[in-house]
Amino acid sequence: MADDTLIHDPQGGLPRLIAIMRALRDPVTGCPWDIEQDFASIAPYTIEEAYEVADAIERADWGELRGELGDLLLQVIFHAQIAEDRGLFDVHDVAKAISDKMVARHPHVFGEESRDKSAEQQTRDWEAIKAAERAAQAQTGTLDGVALGLPALLRAVKLQKRAARVGFDWPEISQVLGKITEEVGELQEAAADLPQDKIEEEFGDLLFVMANLARHMNLCPEAALRGANAKFTRRFGRVEALLAEQGKSPAQSDLAEMDALWDRAKSEERR
Repeated sequence: MADDTLIHDPQGGLPRLIAIMRALRDPVTGCPWDIEQDFASIAPYTIEEAYEVADAIERADWGELRGELGDLLLQVIFHAQIAEDRGLFDVHDVAKAISDKMVARHPHVFGEESRDKSAEQQTRDWEAIKAAERAAQAQTGTLDGVALGLPALLRAVKLQKRAARVGFDWPEISQVLGKITEEVGELQEAAADLPQDKIEEEFGDLLFVMANLARHMNLCPEAALRGANAKFTRRFGRVEALLAEQGKSPAQSDLAEMDALWDRAKSEERR
């Protein structure tokens, strides 16, 4: 079959990948696991692959980035094939939709608008075009269209950015810091005598304001937390290595010793 020839062609490019996914989803000859999947079951893998792309970039591992981008591309093709199987749309419709959007959102490149404007003005124009698109989709609320499936910290920042556009925002970082102090106090009070669901609510409020602080400081809270995770992993690995030099494991140590080794690991990094 022609499709089999394409599937086994190393130079088949994107059409080859589309053919592979179509074959995997074939209800008669395809893979039982792939056939059983739907949008909801695949969505977690899509999110995971996006994070693995970000991880490869953060580590500057360009060889791995190539593979991770392929994994992410596969997710797009998988969702498009599920949609095609259901008669909703296909991968070509996906490509057309994003191409149309990019052309419409860049009139200074593909239209008659002047490119002689600052990046800040281009950002304002981009947001105005997006607002018009939301209005055309009957998304009239300020917060309409902020995806529910985003990581919580990222969604918090996007919600806050939307609210800030209509003036619902603290003008000074000092006010955000004051709110953090207030939320810490409320969390402490909740932890003292309130049920777990109320403690969780207050903790969520604190995280939400921390995300707001990141936005005011032009930081990405997701990236900052990934960096903190990487630092913790690196330093704790050093603690384990130092313990191993003594013939010990963390389970054979105690907090005081590991804390001292942690301080040593920090000191070594600062040299």
